[in-house]
Formats: sequence, C-alpha cells, structure tokens
Amino acid sequence: MTVDLSDTLVVILAGGKGQRLEPLTRDRAKPAVPFGGIYRIIDFTLSNCLNSDLHKVLVLVQYRSRSLNSHLRDGWQVFFNPAVGEFLEPLPPQHGGHADAYSGTADAVHQNLFAVREEDCRAVLILAGDHIYKMDYRHMLRFHAERHADLTVGAVEVPVSEGSNFGILQVDTNSRIVGFQEKPKEPRPLPANPDVCLASMGIYVFDYEVMEAVLREDARDPKSSHDFGRDIIPRMVGGHSVYAFPFVDENRKEAKYWRDVGTIDAYYDANMDLVSVSPHLNLYDRDWLVRTVPVMAPPPKFVFAQEVPGGRLGIALDSTVSPGCIVSGGRVQNSILSPNVRINSYSLVEGSILFENVTVGRHAKIRRAIVDKDVTIPEGMEIGYDLERDRRKFTVSEGGVVVISKRTVL
Repeated sequence: MTVDLSDTLVVILAGGKGQRLEPLTRDRAKPAVPFGGIYRIIDFTLSNCLNSDLHKVLVLVQYRSRSLNSHLRDGWQVFFNPAVGEFLEPLPPQHGGHADAYSGTADAVHQNLFAVREEDCRAVLILAGDHIYKMDYRHMLRFHAERHADLTVGAVEVPVSEGSNFGILQVDTNSRIVGFQEKPKEPRPLPANPDVCLASMGIYVFDYEVMEAVLREDARDPKSSHDFGRDIIPRMVGGHSVYAFPFVDENRKEAKYWRDVGTIDAYYDANMDLVSVSPHLNLYDRDWLVRTVPVMAPPPKFVFAQEVPGGRLGIALDSTVSPGCIVSGGRVQNSILSPNVRINSYSLVEGSILFENVTVGRHAKIRRAIVDKDVTIPEGMEIGYDLERDRRKFTVSEGGVVVISKRTVL
C-alpha cells in the first residue's frame, strides 16, 4: 500500500528538561546535548525524517531552547525547501497554566493543535527528540494506513529488568494493543519470551481527527497529567483501533539499536560504544546518513612524535577526534573529542567525552569523565582517580562517571 507522505505532518517533542542528565542539561534542552563528537541527540530523529522523505516538521521546544533553536537554524533549515511546501519550524508553548509551559507530552501537542490543523494533514507522526536510533518511518505509516488505525505505537523489545522505565504494551496476535502499563514495577513479559517485554518507543502515528478529539477531551479532564503514556494510550485502548508497530531497525547490525540516553551512565555508555572496534551504532553507513551542523574548522592535528622515554607523543587510539582538535604531545585513548579540543603535552585522557572548546593542560590526567563546553583543565590536575575528592567539586554518576559543568572555572 502506498502512503501519501504529503498528507503526513511530523511533530517532534523536544522540550524536555532532562533532569537525569544534569548538569549537561542545565543550559540546554536534552535533545540539544552533544553526542558522538559532532552530533546533537536530536540529529538522529531529524535524520530519520529526511531519510524517510518526511519534510513537514514541527519541533515543539520549551526548556532552555536557544541552543536547540540555533542548531536547527544553522544546520537543518537548509534541508527544507519552503518553495515546495517543506518546513522545519520550532514552536514554543502557546498557552497554559504553568508559566506557559507544557504540562505533559499530550498537552504539548494540544497547545499547538492550531498549527497542526493549518497543515490539513491526515496522519500525524509524533516523535521524541531525545532517542538514538535509525528508523524508516514510512514502514510504520504504511502499517498504520493498512489497518485503518486510529493510533499506532512504535514498539521495541526490552529486557524485563528494564521494563519499569517504559510504557509496556500487551498485544494480541494481530498486533492490536489490548493492555498498557505505564512504567510498571512488575512489567508483563511477552507470552513467547518471559525475559523480554514490549515497550513503547514514544513514537505515535495518529489519525488527525481522532487525535484532535482525544486531546481536547483530555485537556478538559482536571485529573489528567496530559501525557501520552499515562493518559492518552490507556484511554484509547479498548475504545479505539490501537496497534503496536514492531521497530524495524535501519542500523544493519545483528541486534536492534534503540537507546534512551536519559541518564548520565546511559549517555556515557552509548558514547563509549562508538569508539569500540565494531560499535553497535553504525555512523559510517552512507545509505542512511546522520546529518548535523557542518563544523567550520580545520582537520584534526596530531603533533610531536618523540617516541623516546620522557618524550612528547601526540596520539589518539581507539578514539573519535572531531575537526579543529589539536593533540599536542598528549595521549588520548578510548575517548571522544568534540570540535576544537586542545590536548597539551604529557597529558592523558582515557575513557572520556570532551565537549567543544575544552583545553587539557600539560601533565593533566582525565579518566571516565564528561567535560562540558569551554572548560579548561589546569596543568597537572587529575580527574576520575579519586571519586570522593571529585564529588566535592563535581557531579559523579552512580556508575562513577565524573561530570564537569559548562564553563566551570577550575
């Protein structure tokens, strides 16, 4: 069945505060957090849209949105041609009872129904802007149309041990949703496999008229939290045609790749996977490009090759090094360097993520750390070697990752 993509509007929820990612989200929305050196988290959702030939996109922003808005303006507007009806438009909250903020994911869309209605669309694809994955949304849109569904929910299998972090779906043999649990303490496993359960990906396809009616009804309910997972899906199951679409991965790896990088440790692990010999996430697939803002900087440079005891050796091993970086006589291993990072002589960076414009002084040592933008690590300083000492000055995650905030003066 052919789907008319011109009748589909994409709405990306990108206003999340991302409290579990603090301090990385103190000055930026979660979708704007850097990832993998040159990317932002939202780049993966936006790239999926372009690769799926979807060119009508509303981005609902809210919390600390300037960094995200700048990223959309500087790197993404070029891919959308208004002359043929394409657009990428950020929208702030329009009204509300909490200082004009969105009170939930459903409220975010409800506040912008006027914009959705103006596009005269038949299907609305609602996406989260803070997940890392590759997906061709056309498969899901076709599935939705073939079943004449009111709502289709993207679904992925997750271990039962992790199910309490997600909305959990129960489906019949035709993939129709017959039950829903929002972040349950005891998730229901799949009948065929007691080790996994079916989780909502936070991806929804709505019939527009059904969505408008349901959201207006929800907005009038004072007991509702105005959230798709907590309120809308449970309300629709049973009374509407609601289906689950199994995640079709475009990553072309043996295991499906979908990550919610909502905590410091999950974010750190997903980044560190990129520097492994065979990473789970393939960023080098030219048939499924992940786009971002072009970095206007010279190629990375490695200087000093004094391979003698006590000599200076500028080297990076099992690492990702972005444009503009200079590794000047220091050693980088199993790390990610964002644009314009400077590593000075005799320093050591291991298992770390350095954001843009970080400078590491001579003889400094950094291990299992995330260093935010514009931070200068003083000469001789050690980070990640004494976590009790680090906790007195920085954030340390449950997994022992040290996080140094943006523009911290050390």
